Amino acid sequence: MATRQEEDILVAQLQKGERKEEAFSKLVALYKERLYWHVRNMVKNHEDANDVLQNTFIKIFRYIHNFKGDSKLYSWMYRIATNESITFINKKAKRLQLSSQEMQDYLVNNLESDVYFEGDKIQLALHKALAKLPEKQRQVFNMKYFQDLKYKEIAEILEVSEGACKSNYHHATKKIEEYLKEA
Repeated sequence: MATRQEEDILVAQLQKGERKEEAFSKLVALYKERLYWHVRNMVKNHEDANDVLQNTFIKIFRYIHNFKGDSKLYSWMYRIATNESITFINKKAKRLQLSSQEMQDYLVNNLESDVYFEGDKIQLALHKALAKLPEKQRQVFNMKYFQDLKYKEIAEILEVSEGACKSNYHHATKKIEEYLKEA
């Protein structure tokens, strides 16, 4: 991950158009993997994650001039990736005529047949438990558990308080523990 100073230089280059393609290539190289796994934890499928990630980077490139620097560039990009993932899931659910919960179950059930999923039974059970959580709890848990983000970073990305993030994570872990005991 880039330092704040490196981010500032990249943003300046992208916003002013100086060596824009080079700066964007560097930005993609720096954040592609972390953003991929963030998206992948939400959409579950490798191909879908790649599609959403591509859309995320297109939006970042298109709207970088709107970035004001109120948060870290990284947080701003995560917010875009999160919103793109949610939009993708909602569109897919609508196309398949599934409720939000049915869509989460559908995504997790397809994990077992995904050739790119390398998890074992325990990881699959964790994903099934996550599918039962309310969306905010699932998002906070994914960012804290899988990406090891700090509550402050999660709060910036989701535009909520740190206290709300801590509460959502706490409730999520309790619900996951209960689900795993029953499974």
